[in-house]
Amino acid sequence: MISEPANGQEGDFHFSGYASLFSIADLSNDRVMMGAFHRSLQTRGVTGIRMLWNHDPAEPIGVWTAIDEDARGLRVTGRLTRGVTRSSALRALIEDRAVDGLSIGFHTVRADRPKGGSGRRLIEIDLWEISLVAFPMQPGARIDPPPLPVQPFLPGDQATPATLQPAHLSQTSHALHASHTAKGHF
Repeated sequence: MISEPANGQEGDFHFSGYASLFSIADLSNDRVMMGAFHRSLQTRGVTGIRMLWNHDPAEPIGVWTAIDEDARGLRVTGRLTRGVTRSSALRALIEDRAVDGLSIGFHTVRADRPKGGSGRRLIEIDLWEISLVAFPMQPGARIDPPPLPVQPFLPGDQATPATLQPAHLSQTSHALHASHTAKGHF
């Protein structure tokens, strides 16, 4: 993992996600192959990869604190910079899940085209920047959703089969669950 030294402040807005997914076609049918970022990350390091809004070099919005290739893709963690108007707006949009896309800006070093296929296999990439975007070219390149809030049991709460059932189950699911519970299936 390539990481920046910890120098954030309390209250900074941190987020993580995948900026690229290996071997999955993007909307132009290109596929980034595992290991494609290795040399670039070794050369540039985490501080050499910019965080931008919509690939605009005039819109830096924060810093990447960790960038790592894992089995799934390019895993990133970043921090929005305080005092930048766009960063403040993006924090609110990310918290509301109105913006959650990530997109890579790069130069292709080595690629090939599979026989009979459209698109490229990107074998080596020189990564310049990773942007927050509304619509990523690779639909699965997203900021992780926030964790679900935990509802604590308060003194006097009574756990019953009805209160332990997930709220998203439909009426039919509730009836089916009740029927199976009565018959001892659960």
